Amino acid sequence: MKTNKLYIALLFLALCGTFTSCEDFLDREPESSIAPEFYFTDATHLQAYADKYYSSILPSHDSFYGIFDNDKGTDNQIGTSASSCYTKDQWLVPNSDDNWKFETIYRLNYFFANVLPKFGDASGNDLSGANNIITGDLSSIKHYIGEMYFLRACEYFNRYRMFGDFPIITEPLTDDAVLLTEASKRQPRTEVARFILSDLDKAIGLLGATTMNKTRIGRDAALLLKSRVALFEGTWLKYFKGSAFVPNGEGWPGKNKDYNSDYQFQSGSIDNEINFFLDEAMKASKEVADKYKGQLTVNTGKLQQSETDEANPYYNMFASTDLSGMNEVLLWRQYAQGLSTNNVGVAANWGNYLAGLTSAYVNNFLMEDGTPIYKHGTCADGDGYYKGDKTITDVRTNRDSRLFLFLKDKGQVNIIYPDMPGIDVQYTEPAPNILNTSDSQRGYATGYSLRKGGTFRQSECNLDHGYMAAISYRAVEALLNYMEASYERTGTLDASATEYWKLVRQRAHISDDLQKTFDATDMSEEAKNDWGAYSGGKILTDKILYNIRRERRCEFLAEGLRYMDLCRWRAMDQLMTTPFIPEGIHFWNTPMQQWYDAAKVVSDGTSAANMSPQANSEYYRPYQKQTNQICYNGLTWNMAHYLNPIMIKQFLLTAPDGQNKEQSPIYQNPYWPLEAGIPAER
Repeated sequence: MKTNKLYIALLFLALCGTFTSCEDFLDREPESSIAPEFYFTDATHLQAYADKYYSSILPSHDSFYGIFDNDKGTDNQIGTSASSCYTKDQWLVPNSDDNWKFETIYRLNYFFANVLPKFGDASGNDLSGANNIITGDLSSIKHYIGEMYFLRACEYFNRYRMFGDFPIITEPLTDDAVLLTEASKRQPRTEVARFILSDLDKAIGLLGATTMNKTRIGRDAALLLKSRVALFEGTWLKYFKGSAFVPNGEGWPGKNKDYNSDYQFQSGSIDNEINFFLDEAMKASKEVADKYKGQLTVNTGKLQQSETDEANPYYNMFASTDLSGMNEVLLWRQYAQGLSTNNVGVAANWGNYLAGLTSAYVNNFLMEDGTPIYKHGTCADGDGYYKGDKTITDVRTNRDSRLFLFLKDKGQVNIIYPDMPGIDVQYTEPAPNILNTSDSQRGYATGYSLRKGGTFRQSECNLDHGYMAAISYRAVEALLNYMEASYERTGTLDASATEYWKLVRQRAHISDDLQKTFDATDMSEEAKNDWGAYSGGKILTDKILYNIRRERRCEFLAEGLRYMDLCRWRAMDQLMTTPFIPEGIHFWNTPMQQWYDAAKVVSDGTSAANMSPQANSEYYRPYQKQTNQICYNGLTWNMAHYLNPIMIKQFLLTAPDGQNKEQSPIYQNPYWPLEAGIPAER
């Protein structure tokens, strides 16, 4: 086994390595050919280096329409084919992939190795800059170093969410087989989470040195990310306590390696560790929440439909090219014509690139009076206040304004400002094209489609030339993070959590009588529509906790947080015994059926079928059109799927003889086998 092959496989790549993502390439700055001893000597050098990693690490607009598997493929949104993670045998251990990678981590560590000694302390413990020799404004130098700590925390959070236990590497390692093999040892997930928080604490201290435009990482964004990471780990430990998915739990594979065999939680016990992370989440989120609770973007509750209509700032927060005036937005990504583009406007104008909302998600939004729809007659017919679901107009009426605003409806005006004639757009919303899901741009996956991110300007719907701004972090998450962390920590809804919750509800134009919602909540009904009604395969009994989860689900409509939340809540166990069948619009025996030419509707289950049969359900079931579809009988789950498998090539490369995978210092994640091409054991 050659050392250089090990080095490449571990992806500790040299600085001249390249990205393969088209979008990364477009956003990427040229690599410097200047030696580090000369390059990292001025504040502008630090800024240029940080700029390269914004696009590859930070969240982008892609989450709206499920380009990544954050919301798409959950109980919120689905595409035309099911994700392999919701099958028993389609997600296989890979021989090689690029998820277990360290390329970006290497490059970030390369920065610290070359910058911190010039800043005055190679260890990174003294970040005062007292002995700094880098030229330029000291506050700016601190800021850019803080950005790099934030970016390393982001990259580690991305990997740790996939794998849990993960190597902690803080230096750019040399091409040495022994050194790299040693570095591949996995650290317990709690240590990784603490490392991420440590990086964010450094970022928070450094980013406070100056104030910059919110297209650059700032202190408040770092605090918010800290609250997200701490909440993730605190709730993960709580809901997976005692299992193989936490250190020292029954069957935890890390125990089988000598370097982890004596592991003890830093706080002394898993219960103390849970409290530590929840306390950290509360502290970080409260600082941001108190600062921004009076600066949340105004929601008029109305959808603009003409030039003379009042614009809705809340709607426009997701559909603008410039977010510099939105105080709620803590960090956003700017696009520019001819330089860096996206197709968000195109996706919202048409069929969301075949990422449709499920009826379960639509049903989960409350009525304006704060009550669930099942308190108002049947789901199909309603009682007059809730008008049922036989048309999309009825579904939206008297509902949470977040659903009213962002759920597209036949006949709505999509383009108010026709400022670029010739661009192919839908000026008004047609009947959703659910019969032609082979057209990725014009097809509709479920019939329920979003206009979130939907511009009213024709020029911003120009295919491959859009430049809609993307929100990376917004302050309302801090309110929701505090609500959840504090309730999980104390079991009570304190004054701050109550205040924050009412502010969120008021903006959504829902009654802020929280008790009314709690009293009206029937968990057996909620469990039909919301995986978040479960933890560990059991339906929640705590209605307050459930409604905190519901509020999060509705506020972050298609913003890429759903899958992360479901995993940390351990909210998919029930799928192992009770598969979930995703449904879309109420098609059969409704006025919506008349939107389509009956001669073109084929529901016989053959390869020509474009509609699920009425005998199965009156609701459109995208995965039951043809009898050979994956997940025809519903989305299911394996316990192993809460974490990704590690590629087999990694075990071979780190095994002493290159063959005995069990001798590798790495261990596989729970219930994943040590053989490529095999599904999870359970």
